[in-house]
Amino acid sequence: MKYSVLVPAHNEAAYIGNCLQSIKDAAENVTDEVEIIVALNRCTDQTADIAAGYQAVIVNEDRKNLARIRNAAARAASGDVVVTIDADSRMSSNMFVEIAANLSAGKYIGGGVMIRPERWSPGIFMSLLMVLPFLLIHRVSGGLFWCCRSDFEAVGGFNETRVSAEDLDFAKRLKAHGKKRGKRFKT
Repeated sequence: MKYSVLVPAHNEAAYIGNCLQSIKDAAENVTDEVEIIVALNRCTDQTADIAAGYQAVIVNEDRKNLARIRNAAARAASGDVVVTIDADSRMSSNMFVEIAANLSAGKYIGGGVMIRPERWSPGIFMSLLMVLPFLLIHRVSGGLFWCCRSDFEAVGGFNETRVSAEDLDFAKRLKAHGKKRGKRFKT
């Protein structure tokens, strides 16, 4: 199995190194191949240099639409499993082990993991408050997502017509796709 980790980034030099290192650390716990794809979005800082230092595949997407940025990374991916994580987040050291166990169990279409961003601002806090009801009603999580590439493609990836909450929309559609196939969304 090969994992493709998609990381959208807009001027994330202060955070992306920790994110990429956490992915590398998690990759040490599996024998599977892990590729990292960083989708640069109008970066004017050292984000690209840091990503290159971690041997990440780098793609550029200059449009101001996070769904398009995430999908640009997905188009460059070659893995069987797609994992998304934000550049200001960290992956747990057992994430790939957990993903493999959940997929091999055959019960899950994919899943999500709540993350704690490395930075907080009033805007991030208010965004969390706004999406919390959605998370509770639809019983999905936001932050880091994973699924088989075939299922990512079956739901059409991230909806590029959305200007916000594209990740929660993705989770909702993936969950519905899984239900049709007799599988659950792992939270």
